[in-house]
Amino acid sequence: MTTTDQTRRTTLDDIALDNGTFAVLAMDQRNTLKRMYAAAGIENPTDDELIDFKADLLSSLGRSASAFLLDPSFGMPALDRIGERSFGVLVAAEPASRGNYHGEPRGSRDPELDAAWVHRLGGDAVKFLIQVRADRVAAEGEPDLAAEAIEVIRQVVEDCRATGAPSVIENLVYPLPGEGELSPERRADTIIEAAVALDELQPDLLKLEYPGSPEACRRLADSISRPWAVLSAGVGFDEFSEVLKISCDEGGASGFIAGRSVWKETVGMESRQRRDFLADEGRRRLDALVAAMDGRARPWNEGGTA
Repeated sequence: MTTTDQTRRTTLDDIALDNGTFAVLAMDQRNTLKRMYAAAGIENPTDDELIDFKADLLSSLGRSASAFLLDPSFGMPALDRIGERSFGVLVAAEPASRGNYHGEPRGSRDPELDAAWVHRLGGDAVKFLIQVRADRVAAEGEPDLAAEAIEVIRQVVEDCRATGAPSVIENLVYPLPGEGELSPERRADTIIEAAVALDELQPDLLKLEYPGSPEACRRLADSISRPWAVLSAGVGFDEFSEVLKISCDEGGASGFIAGRSVWKETVGMESRQRRDFLADEGRRRLDALVAAMDGRARPWNEGGTA
């Protein structure tokens, strides 16, 4: 696996386009990717198959993305297989298996998977996934899961700042026990509330879910000070293209960190068929997303957020 000088310092410019916006292809899925293979009729793909899958994505789409979001298990070994690169790399630094409390996600961090570790692997930025419900109130005798998650992110941000690596914090909201499926209005509230709590920690970049509407995007933009990029959450390409435009136009998003909307159909394909799809349709989609945010996305360092 690639190693590099851990004393080097990197910034968001290392994962951005020349204009300061983000066209990041996310391919850090591990357990999710295995489930996608199972859904395609392939049980228990080997590690080598998963590395080959990601190497095909990197080699086919590397010229269109500003950066790739990779996992250390399959994505970084895939990077070694393609040789020289012209794009930035974010490394997923959250534990592959995350804990829970009575079914609710519980934030945790492996101190060894820190910013210096990301630099040693050859990465330019630390991506860390958390699941925060900022409105969660802890009952007597139970852990405060929201406070725990915020403390984990505080440690990540401080470590990145001390090391000289950008911190990219991703949040996914979830329904509380007994809450059921969130209404569009409640979902927007929870996305924005969590974003505000994370924004207060001053990460370099937030990776957020689409809050659901132009109005909610405007509320989000008015509520946070840090730059943010929208994730795709596995929706189809056409839907995500519209989400990206709205996120930029109404929410001041600085671009996207998205993956499955570009490449999910290739799971289970034979390698040659996969490379042909990616070189044609995959590149068309990625280029179309870059075009969709052109003139819309806000440069990450605009307005004093550097």
